[in-house]
Amino acid sequence: MTCVKQTRALIVAAAIVLTAISAAWAQQPAKSGVSAAPAYPDKPIRLISPFAPGGGATIVAHLIGQQLTERWGQSVVIDNRGGAGGAIGTGIAARATPDGYTLVMATASSVVINPLLSKVPFDPATDFLPVVRTTTVPLILVVHPSVPAKSVKELIAYARSQPGKLNFASSGDGTISQLAGELFKSMTGADMVHIPFRGGGPALNALLGGQVQINFSNILEALPQVRAGRLRGLGVTSPTRSPAIPDMPTIAEAGLPGYQVVQWSGVLAPADVPKTIVQKLNREIDRILSQPRLRERLRNGGAEPAGGTAEEFAAFIKADIAKWARVIKEANIRIKR
Repeated sequence: MTCVKQTRALIVAAAIVLTAISAAWAQQPAKSGVSAAPAYPDKPIRLISPFAPGGGATIVAHLIGQQLTERWGQSVVIDNRGGAGGAIGTGIAARATPDGYTLVMATASSVVINPLLSKVPFDPATDFLPVVRTTTVPLILVVHPSVPAKSVKELIAYARSQPGKLNFASSGDGTISQLAGELFKSMTGADMVHIPFRGGGPALNALLGGQVQINFSNILEALPQVRAGRLRGLGVTSPTRSPAIPDMPTIAEAGLPGYQVVQWSGVLAPADVPKTIVQKLNREIDRILSQPRLRERLRNGGAEPAGGTAEEFAAFIKADIAKWARVIKEANIRIKR
């Protein structure tokens, strides 16, 4: 009996020891052969801006990149890869390894309008995962002082009474300023003639000189002319009033309900980037965009901070593609690049 008791005691003791060893082993970090995945990010991140240095998208990329670098202790390198309306840099991002270390600062022009008008080396619907929308920038509807309309409603009535006699300028074929005018035409039934220029500056100069009567202009370029009385501003194209000019109504509230055009920027990741990384990027950039000093800096530059979830950004892009595809088809816009 004594031997049996001793044997049982040894078995119990051994079981206790093995349980303790197993528990301790489970708490140890994995070693060779079964190492845990490193926390993201553990090396520098490349944020591609598919435009030339100095543009709005690049400025936003630098602001976001600087904040991420400070928060994560890993460099965010801004890589300008301009050309082909943003197609070159965006295409590079689409082909990058989907590990979260290559991102792209997208815009309405680069991933919505450009692919609808020309052949690009990526599919915006399948090659990317939206991370977060960063900014929106409204246009402003301005007219030459010779136009008698003092409001959006009056302009609609005047344009309808002058079919084919009013010209609206744009910064070029297929640009957001042309599409803003084409959307205005389709929603009002006004017959206006599109006159493209090589950039927003030349288009605005033509309006100042009276060669054209209407322009949907970049708010930063046109606002000084409006304040000086050289042009008449009738409304902004955003869904809400712009903090840069709060006394000016939106076009929607001034006589054309449902009208909305915004230039926007946002971060995209290549398709197949792990969802956990997309969520981490979204949370961090969304927090950055909520900082009062950053918001003030963006607004001083004419941009409205955005933010929100990745899912909201995806829905926004989908709706933008559908809207501009319809406008391009109705206006029969064709561009060869």
